[in-house]
Amino acid sequence: MQLDTQAKRELVKTYGTHAKDVGSSQVQIAALTHRILHLTEHLKEHRKDFSSRRGLHKMVSRRRRLLKYLSRKHPSEYVRVVESLGLRG
Repeated sequence: MQLDTQAKRELVKTYGTHAKDVGSSQVQIAALTHRILHLTEHLKEHRKDFSSRRGLHKMVSRRRRLLKYLSRKHPSEYVRVVESLGLRG
């Protein structure tokens, strides 16, 4: 599912460094988390939708790589993003 315009603006305002920042790791992680949560709800209802399940695994892997990058390059931002999104249990 694509993020609607209003949701993306909120994510950019919360996690971005400036008003049009859609490419930073923080914004990408937040957008992926939003999409992962939506797809997880879809898969709870449609258990045999294996193509969506594959897409979910790809998104989770991409988010994991972005988090790994962020933890190496900007540890303080990593902590802020993980805490605000409720990741890492």
